Amino acid sequence: MPAEIVVQSANETKFEITVREGASETRHIVTVEPEYARKLGARKASVEDLVRRSFEFLLEREPKESILRHFDLEDISRYFPEYEREIRNRVNS
Repeated sequence: MPAEIVVQSANETKFEITVREGASETRHIVTVEPEYARKLGARKASVEDLVRRSFEFLLEREPKESILRHFDLEDISRYFPEYEREIRNRVNS
């Protein structure tokens, strides 16, 4: 069963994410600078969708408990160099 990813906007650049798998869940705060969202293709998709797809990307590589509790979306590319290329494809497909 895939994880349930709930993204809620706290303001224009800050998002609260809850990841649920079975009876357990984790909560995360992610900031997204507008320029970075545009760079990744958020013109065609909402920033909330970009964040959700980014969490799908992360969950394919690590358990929810390993995802940082607070980070900037751009930080993902430091840990996973393929992130920007892959997320552009996902957002624009």
